[in-house]
Amino acid sequence: MKLKLDLHDIFNRRGDIDRALKSIIDEAVAKRATLVEIIPGKGSGALKKRVLRFLDQREIKALYHRVEKDSDNFGRLFVHFRWNESTGRGRR
Repeated sequence: MKLKLDLHDIFNRRGDIDRALKSIIDEAVAKRATLVEIIPGKGSGALKKRVLRFLDQREIKALYHRVEKDSDNFGRLFVHFRWNESTGRGRR
């Protein structure tokens, strides 16, 4: 399952960005999604940096496997999850 979050509409609302990111990560965990696509857009790169800082928080980082920067599209990130079938938990 793949989930998608486009941040274009809320790029200038700091609190909304954090809530949207937390919500999509929580949804990925609840639904055991394997991939979350996050679109911060190209712009100046500030929003992408903010997203990467959010994902680098210890409690968030523990939930996913890895982050991939799209080499074909600077304004897109992929967050990959792995799920352990026996425990149902994500694994690194």
